[in-house]
Amino acid sequence: MHYDVVIVGAGPAGLAAGIRLKQLANEKGREFSVCVLEKGAEVGAHILSGNVFEPRALDNLIPNWKELDAPVTTKVTEDHFLVLPNDKSSFELPNIALPPELHNNGNYVISLSRLARWLAEQAEELGVEIFPGFSASEVLYDDAGAVRGVATRDVGIDKDGSLKPTFARGIELIARQTLFAEGCRGSCSEAVMKKFNLRDGVEPQAYGIGLKEVWEVPEENFHAGYVQHTLGWPLQHSPLDKTFGGSFLYHMEPNLVLVGFVVGLDYANPYLNPYMEFQRWKHHPAVARHLQGGECISYGARCLNEGGYNAIPKLSFPGGALLGCSAGFLNSVKIKGSHTALASGQIAAEAVFDRLAASNAAPAGETGEIDESEARFEATEYQHNMENSWIFDELFRVRNVHNAFHYGLAPGIMHAGLATILTKGKEPWTLTNDSPDSAKTGLAADHQPIEYPKPDGVLSFDLLSNLSRSGTNHEDQPSHLRIKPDLKDIPNNVSYPEYAGPEQRFCPARVYEYTDGSESADGKPQLVINAQNCVHCKCCSIKMPQEYIDWTVPEGGGGPAYEVM
Repeated sequence: MHYDVVIVGAGPAGLAAGIRLKQLANEKGREFSVCVLEKGAEVGAHILSGNVFEPRALDNLIPNWKELDAPVTTKVTEDHFLVLPNDKSSFELPNIALPPELHNNGNYVISLSRLARWLAEQAEELGVEIFPGFSASEVLYDDAGAVRGVATRDVGIDKDGSLKPTFARGIELIARQTLFAEGCRGSCSEAVMKKFNLRDGVEPQAYGIGLKEVWEVPEENFHAGYVQHTLGWPLQHSPLDKTFGGSFLYHMEPNLVLVGFVVGLDYANPYLNPYMEFQRWKHHPAVARHLQGGECISYGARCLNEGGYNAIPKLSFPGGALLGCSAGFLNSVKIKGSHTALASGQIAAEAVFDRLAASNAAPAGETGEIDESEARFEATEYQHNMENSWIFDELFRVRNVHNAFHYGLAPGIMHAGLATILTKGKEPWTLTNDSPDSAKTGLAADHQPIEYPKPDGVLSFDLLSNLSRSGTNHEDQPSHLRIKPDLKDIPNNVSYPEYAGPEQRFCPARVYEYTDGSESADGKPQLVINAQNCVHCKCCSIKMPQEYIDWTVPEGGGGPAYEVM
């Protein structure tokens, strides 16, 4: 199938790119064809975010979004930032003491999965073709080495590799430009970065794991637009504790409370369990009061980029570009990335459209196919325009903040205040991140196991019970989580004996576990991969010792089925 532009990922960046391309084509009377692939069963099914939404980019993309009934309706009415010294007490920081990035006046509490569905409707009305349930599994290259499109995963193969009656080959989608908007740690995006060395000269990307629940609460406990963030307990136990992370709690109409917990994946203690930290955090009085009498209706998890300005790769390459969180535009100080994703999609679309419109080649929208003798271009204007945009300005102002927390909670907070209020990124020093998160895990012998309280089934839940609220499903198929051939000995010979098998704890879906060794010939515990549990958070591809897991896409349509995340 031939298109002028193929976009991988129907999140805010990919849909914004599709909308803007069609807006420009329609304004100029051009027939450019645009296709969006989405691996979820429907648009929004794999999208999870906090989300306090800054409407700046949406105002630019669709100025009349309010008249078009966009699901952006709950205005922020209260904005609180608490420090939790322990499991019982809290104190609030006054707004005047907070960096401007943490002020949420004019923002909205939303469900990003719902916004994505609405954006897909706007895109389709403009003529964008959207194919949910199709996972891009392979990047295709032409004879000159440029990206020529993607191929989707074969379907109808059972766990042992046999072909089922439903077997069908994947489809090749060939394009003049292929835009990757897969979100954080997208598999095709990572392949492209490696192929074209797009990360040369920049820091390793830093990540966090975000866990989230949605609760329905009684009217008496609901306060529309209430926003609360916390630092401190249970992650940080002293001012010099280097474990990075915090929480969010948002009230969204009609009567939903969105609660979540983010843990930086640069943590050292291999016994730390982000999911269990999240569960015990909900028992703090400053949190529990918001959930009393309520019911948890949804659970999910997703990794997020935290490297910011210092970790942004080169954005364009022959035949395509990286958009949104595939490139890492999240502002970890604001705890927001949807607005930058939307804006990057628009900027990429404008750069690509200008090059397509200037070409003498017949558009695929007119002919139904592409003349592949035409050399594919690199939209270098996209890089230039991004570097001169408010996105890069915003990320530059907080370029050193995340790395400052490597020195501890108190130094991180002090540096955040200095950088955001006074220097705005122009401080004469650069705080660097010199290694990937996988290398920051400490040896089990150097740390103490953490005893977590048993979930009570009211405020806190065991993981597998909560996982059922994600709607996760993978039909009978080969595992999409594969041990890299050259690292096949790492799980049993390194991860378990040296690090106590941290994948058993950092995975938010209990995909990874070790046997007790009684069934193995050498008596050693053996790794078991329960790929059917996977919520596509991508944490295993980031935090595994030596990054021994190759995260590939499963059949399209598998994975979580988020409704209000």
